[in-house]
Amino acid sequence: MSVLDFDLSDRDFWARPMEEREQAFDRLRARETPAFFEEMDVGIAPKGPGYHALVKHADILEASRNPEVFCSGDGGATNIPDMPAEFTEYFGSMINMDDPRHARLRRIVSRAFTPKMIKQFEADVDAAATAIVDDLLAKGPGVDFVTEVAARLPLKIICDMMGIPERDYTFVFDRSNIILGGFDPEYTGGDLDQIATRLLTAGMELQQLVQDLAAHRTENPTGDLTSSLVNANIDGERLTMQELGSFFILLVVAGNETTRNAISHGLHLLTRNPGERARWLEDLDGRAPAAVEEIVRLASPVNFMRRKVTRDFEMNGNLYRKGEKAVLFYWAANRDEAVFEDPYRFDITRHPNPHVGFGGPGPHFCLGAHLARREITVMFRELLRRVPQIEGGEPDRLHSSFINGIKHMECRF
Repeated sequence: MSVLDFDLSDRDFWARPMEEREQAFDRLRARETPAFFEEMDVGIAPKGPGYHALVKHADILEASRNPEVFCSGDGGATNIPDMPAEFTEYFGSMINMDDPRHARLRRIVSRAFTPKMIKQFEADVDAAATAIVDDLLAKGPGVDFVTEVAARLPLKIICDMMGIPERDYTFVFDRSNIILGGFDPEYTGGDLDQIATRLLTAGMELQQLVQDLAAHRTENPTGDLTSSLVNANIDGERLTMQELGSFFILLVVAGNETTRNAISHGLHLLTRNPGERARWLEDLDGRAPAAVEEIVRLASPVNFMRRKVTRDFEMNGNLYRKGEKAVLFYWAANRDEAVFEDPYRFDITRHPNPHVGFGGPGPHFCLGAHLARREITVMFRELLRRVPQIEGGEPDRLHSSFINGIKHMECRF
């Protein structure tokens, strides 16, 4: 396969077998200059000028360290096309902003995601993982690992943090699937207009859910995160209802979907690498930190983020001009041969492991990385302690360029 044999903007590329996609990105990394691709016509947004595909670890680090040059707010970071305003209204939040707006929002919400705060949730995470494995053992082998195990833990923790009642878990789960459904007909349908309508509807419904809760918490505060955010006054700053709604969408999408995919990929990796499973079983707690980092590296749940160049800028020997787009392919950077020895090998003791699975350095590094690491650690500790030989079947992969997702995967034990 040569570089001319594929197009990253072609939705069919993201339905190709994983081995073919790996070969394609290997070829891209071997180039001296980042490849440039035309943008696809999405119908709901004007066709853009194309983009540079950044696939090398060094390029992604450098672009991430220069957010004033590679900006997130001009047209959005989560889509390659410049999306209409109504999309950024519901799906914007901090990820599609630059400073000072980004810094203001992050300052308000970040106090809920410090290691100290996450430690307060440790008992909740432990109890939730125990209950999930209890249910798994009661139902027996053959269940869908994604929906019955991987998705349940982060969904429950995020909803409990926000004060969303259990009766709404399925509602939140279904809407987040639509938002991150990509081109997959199971979640969004195949027609572009239908995809746009379903995305906007799902976003509005999630916003309405949390705004209704926030209105109640304004008068009847509890100890949940919604109460804290809606009543927060940090240096005279508060979240508006619009900002709260968009932040909730970011939480359930980034904090739920990505962690569930890391857990799903983790079981797939352990199934394909029984030697690494045996090594982990030798020292469950001691090897967990490095094992979790390796899972996140190879899972790379978020394939990319987009940036727009604000001024002419030379980076690692290549010139990027004002107004051009650069797409940071984290998945590809996490397999960079220049950084990771034998990059496709799953090594639970890999050190160092400077992956960009939580994004690159800079203001947009994942706010929930501490929580994600905790959830993945606890879920696998519980599984490997109580169901040590659990295996995953063939993964049913999400058809998406943005999320490296597994929709379904039968488990056996």
